[in-house]
Amino acid sequence: MGQSFPKVKIIAVGKVKKGWLKDGIGLYTQRLPEVAVIEIKDTAPDTEAQKVLNSLKTYDKLVVLSEDGKHFDSVSFGHWLGQEASGTLVFFIGGPTGISQHLKKKAYQVISLSAMTFPHEIARLLLLEQLYRGKTILQGGSYHK
Repeated sequence: MGQSFPKVKIIAVGKVKKGWLKDGIGLYTQRLPEVAVIEIKDTAPDTEAQKVLNSLKTYDKLVVLSEDGKHFDSVSFGHWLGQEASGTLVFFIGGPTGISQHLKKKAYQVISLSAMTFPHEIARLLLLEQLYRGKTILQGGSYHK
């Protein structure tokens, strides 16, 4: 029997415009019905940070995605997700102007998908794919191999 997968909310700056990314994101959101994706308007990083902080509920754990965050391999990320099964993990993907340092300091965790920088649309797809991979790892599936 596998571990529990946490409730997850993704707050992402901007809309996805490219069709191939919409298709990939759609595929993973179907596979992950427990994941909600919320888009916020692209503004200044401090304004985005305030909007994110105002949206958090008591048991939410804010996870900011940043290239300078903690690195996981897929298996350790999956196990980390399993340990975070209480409350809701709220992942924030910033826009093209970056992420407020204030928001990073308020975060429960700052993680990195890669040391490389990706456009926010691609980061959204990569995060969803890794969440799906993490879920299959927790369930003892073979998707991660």
